Amino acid sequence: MAQRPDEDQAALPPRLPRGPKGQALRAILEELLAALPPGAALPSERELADRYGLARMTVRNEVERLTAEGSVYRLHGRGTFVAEPRIAQAGAFSSFTEDMVARGLRPGSTVTSTEVIAADRFLAATLEIKPGDDCFRLGRVRTADGHPMAVEQAYLPLGMLAGIEDVEFADASLFEVLGERFGIVLGEAEQRVVAVGIEADEAPLLGVPEGAPGLRFHTLARNGGGTPVYYAISLFRGDRYEIALRQTRE
Repeated sequence: MAQRPDEDQAALPPRLPRGPKGQALRAILEELLAALPPGAALPSERELADRYGLARMTVRNEVERLTAEGSVYRLHGRGTFVAEPRIAQAGAFSSFTEDMVARGLRPGSTVTSTEVIAADRFLAATLEIKPGDDCFRLGRVRTADGHPMAVEQAYLPLGMLAGIEDVEFADASLFEVLGERFGIVLGEAEQRVVAVGIEADEAPLLGVPEGAPGLRFHTLARNGGGTPVYYAISLFRGDRYEIALRQTRE
């Protein structure tokens, strides 16, 4: 819920630091965002312009940049507010549960569907099984501190995971189930990420409007011997999730 900006002005310095005005305002706003909780209101564009003697367009450009980056959000007729922080996916291959726990958040799941299906040609080729072989399909909404973060469909070959269809996944980590019940240690994953607009059937599950930005992950996980263990399609909220990469030049 958006909060009143009662103390926002007190958090602002009396004058801009030295340097180009746009960069100086950017530094002030980013420091303010770091100090305010999610939902707190920012000073209006008019207030910022008057306080620092800036053109309204200079202020608007910096606020629009923050909006585009997902650091703030706007409510028509009410103002600009601090957005919830995004969760960054690191380069290491880890489960959703491990990611959330590492960030001090409480992971959770709501199971939306479970069924045994026959693998079509695409799924068979992906999991390196025969077309028509049985697969377990697990649908879940993944949550962080009770808030929806992602919608996921996972596909697992029953030939190597007999009985997985009987597992209660509402409070279970798939990685832990694979390790503790089936003795499978995951070794690596191949992942492809696509930026998408969230569709009408997925938007209510994630608590966002249709067309909101999302990140769709296609993940194929393998065991230490290189055998595919599961294929998953996960749709993450673009306003709450980002990808952090560290690259080196060879």
